[in-house]
This record gives sequence, C-alpha cells and structure tokens, in this order.
Amino acid sequence: MSEAQSAQAPVPFRRIVGASLIGTSIEWYDFFLYGSAVTIVFDRVFFPESDRTVAILLGFLTYALGFLARPLGGLVFGHYGDRLGRKKLLIISLLLMGAATFLMGLLPTYAMIGVAAPLLLTLLRLVQGFAVGGE
Repeated sequence: MSEAQSAQAPVPFRRIVGASLIGTSIEWYDFFLYGSAVTIVFDRVFFPESDRTVAILLGFLTYALGFLARPLGGLVFGHYGDRLGRKKLLIISLLLMGAATFLMGLLPTYAMIGVAAPLLLTLLRLVQGFAVGGE
C-alpha cells in the first residue's frame, strides 16, 4: 500500500464512526424523551384506568421492554450484518427506529381505542429496542 492509499484509508472509517455517532445520538435522545414522557403524560394518555403510580410503573415497564429487545436486535443484525454488509443493516436499523418513533407520535390514546393503545405502544417500544440493538 502506498503512502497516498494509507493516508486515505482512515477517511471512510471516520465517516462510518460519524454516521454511527449521529445515529446513536438520535436513538438515545429518543430513549431519553420516552423516559421523560412516561412520567409527564403517558399515565393519563395510555393508562388512565390505573392509579397514577401504577400507570407510571406500567409506562416504565414498556420502557424496560425496549431494553430487553436490544440483545435480540444485536443478534439478528449482527448475523445479517456479516452476510449482507454492516452499512446496509445500519441504515435499516436507523429506519426502523425512525419509523417506530414516527408511528408512536401517531398513536391514538386509550380513550380512542382502549387497551389496543398501550399494546401498540409496547410493540413500538420493542421495535425501537430491537433497532437500537441492531446499531
């Protein structure tokens, strides 16, 4: 390898690290926002039939499920990342996270669709956790 080639080799690595840093920052920012929203509004929006303390705990349970899905996402994305390429899987991971977050913003409340609202919220949290594990 010539000196010109070795001097250029770190550039793609920097771009990859930069893209990963941006993606991770966005994903963890979402996790932070979700944790804040659990204590501020989720008890009334998704769990209004429960006592406030129980509703907040149920909200944090959905938060915890996102973390429990991470190892599965890591296994699946790691396996396919080796076969298909890590760049493709990183993009898929970011798109999954973005789609789940967007859909979470469109979720109807408990008053609109009943128990399906917290179930859909839980499903989207699992998708988010899976995507973060994939990153």
